[in-house]
Amino acid sequence: MTAETKTTHHHGNLKEALVRAGIDLLEEDGLDGLTLRKCAARAGVSHAAPAHHFDGLSGLKVAIATEGFRIFSNYLESAAKGIDAPIDRLRAVCRGYLTFGLTHPGLLSVIFGSGLAAQKPDNREGDYAYNILRSVCAPFIPEGQNPQIIEIQVWSLIHGFTLLYLSGEFGCPPPPIEDGPFDQIIALLDRVGTLGA
Repeated sequence: MTAETKTTHHHGNLKEALVRAGIDLLEEDGLDGLTLRKCAARAGVSHAAPAHHFDGLSGLKVAIATEGFRIFSNYLESAAKGIDAPIDRLRAVCRGYLTFGLTHPGLLSVIFGSGLAAQKPDNREGDYAYNILRSVCAPFIPEGQNPQIIEIQVWSLIHGFTLLYLSGEFGCPPPPIEDGPFDQIIALLDRVGTLGA
């Protein structure tokens, strides 16, 4: 370990370094490649170091998910930036969702991993991401209707499409995003105002 590494970790950045190492491992090897030992090695610390910051591998995944949701939110916000028409903003956020999933499939698998939300003591980052979806769906909610009816339908549409695209089900392995399949499925959003009717 270098003197620079020791100094950085001494000042309290070890947890962040381990999270960053975990994200890098996810990007390279997927969820199966994420282990505490590999994270420690990537961060340049002893294999016992993660125990001081995380409650096992599940604790590391929670920390990675928190950072993952922040990155995810940035994708959604950036995609809709400067777009005013409600339907175009909705389409843009969905494209941002797909782009995130194709660029960071490992993070996608962690932030929406089975049972993760129940382990997460502070889900503000996840709530923030959901509120972006909520805001672009809001113009299409019929008066007096539960907003979640449309929000969940839109979320299910783009999340399901993203997972199917990642699995190669459309005959177009990612990346890059091919407009054909995306544009055809996303055209369903043109009817978003009637989904809950």
